[in-house]
Amino acid sequence: MANSIVLASSSPRRKQLLEWAEIAFEVIVKPVDETFPVGVKSTEAAINIALKKAKAVQEEVGKDRIIIAADTVVVLNGEVIGKPADQQEAVHTLTQLQGKMHQVVTGVAILKGAKQLLFADVTEVTFNPLTPEQILFYVEKYQPYDKAGAYAIQEWIGVVGIQSIKGDFYNVMGLPVNRVVQALANI
Repeated sequence: MANSIVLASSSPRRKQLLEWAEIAFEVIVKPVDETFPVGVKSTEAAINIALKKAKAVQEEVGKDRIIIAADTVVVLNGEVIGKPADQQEAVHTLTQLQGKMHQVVTGVAILKGAKQLLFADVTEVTFNPLTPEQILFYVEKYQPYDKAGAYAIQEWIGVVGIQSIKGDFYNVMGLPVNRVVQALANI
């Protein structure tokens, strides 16, 4: 077994972040139900979905390997905003976010045997006011349909549209990699 670490995510951004951290791993993904009950706190929801992903992969690869899974949600005014289904929903989501502060919550589950490290990281992001033309340009060019909140901070919209962030930039990309590296040292 060349890599004892498994990333239970198909996200190219999470893969890139672990590569930047010089962590040897392989990607194994098992589909899981990513819904959560209404009324659950966003941090708990993200952690629970990450744990589902990690456990599904652990069932396949066994308990000898370290499994890292994550789930990211965007929260505006206490309401979770998921991934947009289409262009119209992406434009609507970005229209709601522009000119306001929202939270990006990434839940992380790291499993090794019976040991579980579970945590969530929260970053506050404030968008500039954007024009409808800017929003449409971004959605048409970048097609952010696989992204919570309908955007990726490392793309054009992050450079032009984000006024400020408070917290971990990489958390907004999908993985609080600094906390993950620290957690791996403790597992």
